[in-house]
Amino acid sequence: MERFYPEGYIKDRSESEYYLKTPERLAEAAAKGLILEARAAVCSKEHDLYVELPFCRAVIPREEGALGISDGSVRDIAILSRVGKPVCFVPLSVGAGGAHAVLSRRAAQQRCTQEYLSLLSAGDIIDACVTHLEPFGAFADIGCGICSLIPIDAISVSRIAHPADRFYNGMPIKAVVKGREGGRICLSHKELLGTWEQNAERFTQGETVSGIIRSVESYGVFIELAPNLAGLAEPFEGAKAGMSASVYIKAIIPEKMKIKLIVVDVFDSPAGTPEIEYFTRSGRLGRWDYSVKGSQKEIYTQFA
Repeated sequence: MERFYPEGYIKDRSESEYYLKTPERLAEAAAKGLILEARAAVCSKEHDLYVELPFCRAVIPREEGALGISDGSVRDIAILSRVGKPVCFVPLSVGAGGAHAVLSRRAAQQRCTQEYLSLLSAGDIIDACVTHLEPFGAFADIGCGICSLIPIDAISVSRIAHPADRFYNGMPIKAVVKGREGGRICLSHKELLGTWEQNAERFTQGETVSGIIRSVESYGVFIELAPNLAGLAEPFEGAKAGMSASVYIKAIIPEKMKIKLIVVDVFDSPAGTPEIEYFTRSGRLGRWDYSVKGSQKEIYTQFA
């Protein structure tokens, strides 16, 4: 199947730029039904999007702004929020002499849905781009501006207070198709961040390393060493969720999937969101086992 990408990821930018330079080339792209991409400059009060081309200001009429706008299943914010950002589209028509051009983002999304998204299966690993964050999860563009949700508990094994602890708007990520609900694709993310064993192998008993405090309880402090790996330390004065910590690794116990830590110091975390390291970046997952073989606790995801 043909692979479609989130807006801003266009597969061949030089091809898109080529067809956008002249009216004749844009007309050729329209005849071929090509999906191109450019930056949306303005959204009118009627919610028409305008794209600045070298030879004219092209329009994406409101009803062509997104799949679902016409029937009300998608709100107009899907159009307004694209101002200043890349939008994909199929050219519909080019006026005489290139005085004006009409584009359709809806048509690009329809092709993406029919030729790509409808063919995805549970376990498929795809490219995505975070579009906005809510307390309950992160929305991500999975192709031509069509978004899907990654619930907060599917972002990583290590618990976070808000998706902003892991993602930022515009962040390119990988995601895995969890399934479908009501025709919508459901996503997950934690399965690409490695098993307990894969993450624990990166650390050695006796080392002092850095981590992020994720929660402070009466009995101890949970400290994230990696997005899919956390350990427990005894209570430490001044420790607060969101702070960084330097920790001594007292013990690594694979059969119990536990890491015992001792807090050396705590300090404010640097600004910004760390880039994510993926253990799996492509292909298809059938079953993902986070747990160590033989451990009492079984944590897994079954895709097929």
